[in-house]
Amino acid sequence: MKQIMIIGAGAVGGYFGAHLARHNPYVSFLLRPETQAAVAKDGLTIRSAIGESFTVHPPSASDPKALPQPDLIILGMKAYALEKVMDQIEPIMHPGTTILTLQNGVTIEDTLKARFGRERIVGGVAFIYSKIVKPGVIDHFKKGMVTIGELMGLETARSAEIAQLFKDAGIPCFLSKDIRKAKWEKMCWNCVFNPLTVLVNDHVARALDHPELQPVITTMVREVSAVAMAAHRIPLDDDMPEKVVKWSQELRDIHTSMYDDWAAGRPTEIDFLNGYIVKRGKEFGIPTPMNEMATALIKAMTTGEPSTEPGIQIEGEVVQPLRLTRTALGELPFHHQVANLQGVGGVQCIGVKFQAILDVSTLKVGVDHVTFISCDKQYSACLTLQQAREFGIIVYGTPDGVFPAERGGPFRLVTPGLGDLCANVKQVGRIVFSKGLGSDTRPPQACAED
Repeated sequence: MKQIMIIGAGAVGGYFGAHLARHNPYVSFLLRPETQAAVAKDGLTIRSAIGESFTVHPPSASDPKALPQPDLIILGMKAYALEKVMDQIEPIMHPGTTILTLQNGVTIEDTLKARFGRERIVGGVAFIYSKIVKPGVIDHFKKGMVTIGELMGLETARSAEIAQLFKDAGIPCFLSKDIRKAKWEKMCWNCVFNPLTVLVNDHVARALDHPELQPVITTMVREVSAVAMAAHRIPLDDDMPEKVVKWSQELRDIHTSMYDDWAAGRPTEIDFLNGYIVKRGKEFGIPTPMNEMATALIKAMTTGEPSTEPGIQIEGEVVQPLRLTRTALGELPFHHQVANLQGVGGVQCIGVKFQAILDVSTLKVGVDHVTFISCDKQYSACLTLQQAREFGIIVYGTPDGVFPAERGGPFRLVTPGLGDLCANVKQVGRIVFSKGLGSDTRPPQACAED
């Protein structure tokens, strides 16, 4: 294996890739544009608290075709980036290219196997505590070793060669005859301490030192173990909860990778950890209440993963801005729903009275107007609060589904009964409360106060 391509230069890919590049001139990096620009300018720097700090200047690009065709691809990015990465690397792989995984979770190898075939994949587990300082700069605090192995458990010349590449770079690398079990053992740890450090907003020690959390840790590990056996026929040791706690003692002072991602506003890997346990548990009828709760709480706390469903932003003179999706509007109280609107945009449609939005919004003292603004900001209508309360309806659907954009959807303001002051705004994107008049693109006579 001559040419080695590292995907990603974050906490994992950056650390291991930099060490490999320091000792091997045939290591290159496939990076996101921002990181690639930083590495091209200043190199890739490892600042280690327990070892030597150094900078390397490896070849890098955002287009894999600009790099040498790889014999070995080492995946160092987050699990959620896998689909995009597979699309990138598929055109530049040759028949003998091998892929080594270093991601958290237990789904990566199966996803790669389905796309590229089992014979290309070598599984890996990374043990390291490091974090991104800025693009191209990684701080390293603890550990820095890997365990790798063939998916079928065989000892091969290929896996031995990969292990030697790491060892030659000064990275401890161990061969495993059961890499899937090794990944599930780390999954147990990840499913406990990744979410718990976020939920307690502190280091691993905070979770370890509270007796009330010990049953929680045990239950989470038991749930993971049950899914490992049911879904993959991988038996984990009966004392896995005790092992997870024991392994954590030397990591008491760390923040987990999920904590660092959450704190930096980046997406988390919750769907590939606890979320995966919940999903497979449902498939096999295995209760996973602790992992389900952890998944729900992390998703609720994670601002970097907003809903992709279209929504209306509620803002202005409110105590707390809100975003209401079509689903949220449909779940507002039944007595505010209007299911028989006829002829709006030429179709039968469903809407909700504006009073329902007032009920879920906390207005500041003195608010007396509300402005409905289209997504493109070209059209708006400003009503008194009383007008909006009595006559306003937000159209958000049809009996068959989403209210079509060509009819003014996905959200449209209508005001049946308002008479000559009729306000009709298509494709509403923002509702802004104010003290006094807001913007209004209607003719002046339509803006009169009543």
